[in-house]
Amino acid sequence: MHASATLRDVIGLGTALPRLGETTLIMIDFQNTYRTGVMALDGAEPALAAGARLLAAARAAGTPVVHVVNDGGEGTPYDIRAEIGAISPEVAPAEGEPVVVKQFPDAFHGTGLEQTLRDLGAGPDLVLAGFMTHMCVTFTAQGAFTLGYRPTVVAEATATRPLTAPDGSTVPAAALQTAALTTVADLFGTVAPTVGHLTRWARRHCDDRA
Repeated sequence: MHASATLRDVIGLGTALPRLGETTLIMIDFQNTYRTGVMALDGAEPALAAGARLLAAARAAGTPVVHVVNDGGEGTPYDIRAEIGAISPEVAPAEGEPVVVKQFPDAFHGTGLEQTLRDLGAGPDLVLAGFMTHMCVTFTAQGAFTLGYRPTVVAEATATRPLTAPDGSTVPAAALQTAALTTVADLFGTVAPTVGHLTRWARRHCDDRA
């Protein structure tokens, strides 16, 4: 069976990746929440390491960086006032890098993220990485697309967890990861498999972005 054309193909959107130095990086929910305990993700540590490489490359390229954290309130695994909800030290904000606090999967919903991007002089191209792939990464990509941005998700810098399907079966984390990234790539944005793919491949294929 041949793969179907994506919605991006059908409506004529581009599929090439942006130049990292011409984007704004949004680091989504790289919180200790996802490294241990009830919300620990499959592949959280390698995804965090990839996120650290992406962050370093962005800073070296002069790319503006925005950090996003989810605040679930005191006593929850998302308590940003506690160690469990803090941004992991490997990707901690540098001085001057804004931190946006959210309470919904879409980081644009009910937050100052859009105004923060305006204040930074951000262009249309955004690079997204973080946790969880099927939830806050996907819905932030959708939110960005809805607002007219062009998001790119860096796949290796994301991770998720297995979930119980409506029929009671278990959907493995790898399957959910693939489905989420495929959903993004169908319409909301492009997907870079790795940090290196983004930084190298984009130099040769940047002129057909829609």
